[in-house]
Amino acid sequence: MRVVIQRVSEAAVTVEEEVVGSIGSGLLLLLGIEDDDTVEDIEWLCGKIAKMRIFNDEEGKMNHSVQDIDGGLLVVSQFTLHASVKKGNRPSFMGAARPEYAIPLYEKFLKIMEITAARDVQHGEFGAEMQVRLVNDGPVTIFMDSKNRE
Repeated sequence: MRVVIQRVSEAAVTVEEEVVGSIGSGLLLLLGIEDDDTVEDIEWLCGKIAKMRIFNDEEGKMNHSVQDIDGGLLVVSQFTLHASVKKGNRPSFMGAARPEYAIPLYEKFLKIMEITAARDVQHGEFGAEMQVRLVNDGPVTIFMDSKNRE
């Protein structure tokens, strides 16, 4: 499972010209699911994300988590995080999980993130054509892969 974490001052996701999720200050999570992902991957990622200290304290140092600042969470599914560009110029998405496997894990991720972070989680619509608008704060962008737990 891969996630791109962006610290934002605001973010929103739109489907068919309707805003389906939006937050002010907080984290935008772009989530990619692959075939061998499990609930263990979800629990590890959610635990790390909820406690990740990437918001500034009074001295301008990254010492606060999204929980500490009472920030928002917006999760958007993004299978393209599992793109392979080894051959040619057209990406292959064979590493991304099929919807019948990915959707239940995506929904589980939303629930576990909500419980772990103790807050409502806004989200996009799995498989939909979405437009994501954000203001990256910092900018701060972090990539995590549950198969490479550094």
